[in-house]
Amino acid sequence: MTPIQAKSLPEILKGKDIQAQAKTGSGKTAAFAIGLLHKLVIKNHRTQALVLCPTRELADQVSKEIRRLARAIPNTKVVTLCGGTAIGPQFASLEQHHPHIVVGTPGRVLKHCQKGFLKLNNVNTLVLDEGDRMLDMGFHEDIMLIIDYTETRRQTLLFSATLPEEIKHISQLVQKNPVDIQVESLHDNKKIKQLFYETQKGERLQSLLSLLQHYKPESSVVFCNRKQQCQELADQLWEQGFHALALHGDLDQKERDQVLLQFSNKSSSILIATDVAARGLDIKDLSAVINFELSPDPEVHIHRIGRTGRAGKEGLALSLFAPSEVRKINAIEDYIKSPVQIENSSSLKPVENFKLSPPMVTLVINGGRKSKVRAGDILGALTKNTSLPGKQIGKIDIFDYSAYVAIEWPIAKQALKILTEGTIKGRKFKVRKLR
Repeated sequence: MTPIQAKSLPEILKGKDIQAQAKTGSGKTAAFAIGLLHKLVIKNHRTQALVLCPTRELADQVSKEIRRLARAIPNTKVVTLCGGTAIGPQFASLEQHHPHIVVGTPGRVLKHCQKGFLKLNNVNTLVLDEGDRMLDMGFHEDIMLIIDYTETRRQTLLFSATLPEEIKHISQLVQKNPVDIQVESLHDNKKIKQLFYETQKGERLQSLLSLLQHYKPESSVVFCNRKQQCQELADQLWEQGFHALALHGDLDQKERDQVLLQFSNKSSSILIATDVAARGLDIKDLSAVINFELSPDPEVHIHRIGRTGRAGKEGLALSLFAPSEVRKINAIEDYIKSPVQIENSSSLKPVENFKLSPPMVTLVINGGRKSKVRAGDILGALTKNTSLPGKQIGKIDIFDYSAYVAIEWPIAKQALKILTEGTIKGRKFKVRKLR
């Protein structure tokens, strides 16, 4: 077990409320999922557990983990209720018969409660996941209104990477004698090589290009403090020949899905994001985190760089700072209780005309779950009676009305031709390449 699981699971199984501080990726989902599944009465077709998350991406991850752990319990119904997707099918799913477990974002869950489609009077376990981020995103009022729909005799589990006063205030209002659990909130700095580079006014973009050309990370998340800066930076990197995508609050859900999908399947090398947009992302094998702008909050900085160097692997964290931002560096040093390593930009050896080309290309197919299209059907269409090797076909993602397949770029044109001219399950579908 991870430290958060070892400390929290015994208390959860005893039925106690907990207030737990733990970093992203610490294994907390399994801890509360095992706890709520342990109490589940399958014959009772009423909602017995509710998990609230700040973003759709985190809600999807939590749902998948609960379903994985619930495989040993036949007929467990888990429903995900999030904004950005059609509400009609969600109504239909709830009306058919109530799920045992609901995972969702506060805004959409509240809407279902107010419409009368979601009944929470039988909830015996309420989980507030990433509580601090839900407050950052303005969900305080929604959360309190949702809690009013639940019974007071319930177990409430609060997980948060940080414990600001507002979180403690919510705990006092909705929990009964919670057990306070804290595990090491800092990421393992020994696994992360962290370097700071000073940049002058007007030279930040050039400094970023030098970092990319010197270190050549296969995949990197670049953090900005403002969403407007994200899109501007992505456009500037495109002009320089880099495949960079921006993730911020102005994207609609389909655009957001496509950005995350392209980054996760390695058909984009650089993801530029704000802290709120990147919260809850499950990014594996991330080569580097780059702070294009330093966060004014040292704790946020530590969470940013903790996205690299996971699962025992070496990580790289690179940060740009202007001379006027030295106080931010001092705050980081105070927080981690050690000096940081500041490098001279002249030590960078950028390669002339070097471009970071992603290894994959994404093809989007105009057919998905609703058309009964499965990953195996797409793989078969690409490899059966063709010269395409299956090992050059990457991740396949199926949505309700579309499917996405990652193809190694040397054979992408050939794959597009096969799918465009051929059929999938005997049917024709429109296929195009995402930029």
